[in-house]
Amino acid sequence: MFLKHLSLTNYRNFARLDVDVPPGAVLLVGANAQGKTSLLEAVYFLATFVSFHAETDRQLINFVAGREPLAVARIVAEFCREASEVPSRPPSSHRIEVRIIQEANGLNGGVRARKEILLDGIERKVSDAVGAFNAVLFQPQSLRVVEGSPEERRRYLNLTLAQAVPHYAASLADYNRALSQRNALLKQLNERGGDPGQLFYWDELLASTGSSLIAARIQSIQELERLAARLHSHLTRGAEVLRLSYEPAYDPLPHPERQYALPLNAPLDRSGISLEKIQQGFLEALERLRPEEIARGVTTIGPHRDDLRFLANGINLGTYGSRGQARTAMLALKLAEVAWLREKTGQWPVLLLDEVLAELDAQRRLDLLERLAETEQSMLTTADLDAFPQDFIHRATLWRIHAGQLETWKVETG
Repeated sequence: MFLKHLSLTNYRNFARLDVDVPPGAVLLVGANAQGKTSLLEAVYFLATFVSFHAETDRQLINFVAGREPLAVARIVAEFCREASEVPSRPPSSHRIEVRIIQEANGLNGGVRARKEILLDGIERKVSDAVGAFNAVLFQPQSLRVVEGSPEERRRYLNLTLAQAVPHYAASLADYNRALSQRNALLKQLNERGGDPGQLFYWDELLASTGSSLIAARIQSIQELERLAARLHSHLTRGAEVLRLSYEPAYDPLPHPERQYALPLNAPLDRSGISLEKIQQGFLEALERLRPEEIARGVTTIGPHRDDLRFLANGINLGTYGSRGQARTAMLALKLAEVAWLREKTGQWPVLLLDEVLAELDAQRRLDLLERLAETEQSMLTTADLDAFPQDFIHRATLWRIHAGQLETWKVETG
């Protein structure tokens, strides 16, 4: 999979950008705050329809254009998918367009933003369009997945799995809607009383959608761990063993009474548990916890409270790992994500690297740049061209970005 053409209108500091994108490595060079990261953000938005920087979609609209009550930011891309199942067939070409529309909301002069997504000219819901185009993003802030809150790790899982696991995005949307309704009812029962039997409908809906998410996370984390552990062993020259420990808030794995819990570094295999068993167990847990949840006015178990831990030689990197260990684990995970998406979809995702070489030592830089050769297309940003080897620079396409303007250039051979 690779981008052929990218067009931005009123997106961040790009009033207008229209550029053909070559395969292979594209190196975006420029000072800070010129638009390099915004360009990567736009490409990643095509895969996930979520910004990795902005808190709201309105923030993606160009500042000047956004002064008007009605403003539209557009990301339009043409991309090719490999016809891997039929080698003689040429790659299929597709077009994806995202419109972020700011308009009056009718309340005291306020405004709101909404998204429109068109795939090959047909308007689609987010849950239906996600996965059409695949991308993997690695940036310095990615370390928050290892070191940050459980919410950061759940966000990572959701953005990754939605691109490759069928119906994951739809199940997540349905789960979140059911969770919101159930929490509202729990709060009402807590404050005003009423019939707890009203929760039964939402319990069933939460268990049905939540079990799909749990099952997908069990399988996907196990697959990612297999790939990441091998890459991590290479990056650490065999000195460390990486494990990804999935910690579901509702754990479908039986825990017999009077049996001690296993330590954190003991691997647990949940892969043999059926979807039906997860759903039934989740429903029973919700019913069992009903009095407590009414008293607290909130749902206390489910995928919205899951966590993922990164362990190196049994050490929890989020708590006890060094910055270098966290960085190496995240690099291994991101490279594993590339290979995993390739396995699941048959397509190489576009790899987006935002100023990551500045965070790596010389050996890690070489390891990463070697891996880029395996992908169809990668886009890298840098403020310092000297961070890259000369042979890589001469093989790559160089784009200079300044104040939202882009120009292609070549480094002269000296």
